[in-house]
Amino acid sequence: MTDLEYLDLAERALKAIELDCDRLNDETDVDIDNQRTGGMITLTFSNRSQIIINLQKPLQEIWMAARAGGFHYKFNSGKWTDTKDGSELFAGLSRYASVQAGQALVFGAPA
Repeated sequence: MTDLEYLDLAERALKAIELDCDRLNDETDVDIDNQRTGGMITLTFSNRSQIIINLQKPLQEIWMAARAGGFHYKFNSGKWTDTKDGSELFAGLSRYASVQAGQALVFGAPA
């Protein structure tokens, strides 16, 4: 994959996360403050816990840090998959955000 292809796919993933935060704030009683700085998004929950998602351009990966740990995702077969266990980025984000928010939250990959 070229650097431009990576950036396009990674930016679409970050934009989908931002839009999902807005949707979840509108449709539920969750309070997620999402701040975007360049290639990094910080999600802050009402209990002040955070999830940080950032681009790792030299490796062509997306990294996520949550209370559950740190995770690295690489684009493979049309989705961002964990480099260790093959799980999908948005499934992991849904799982970790749900735990940190104290309620079920669903994030989805861009169409």
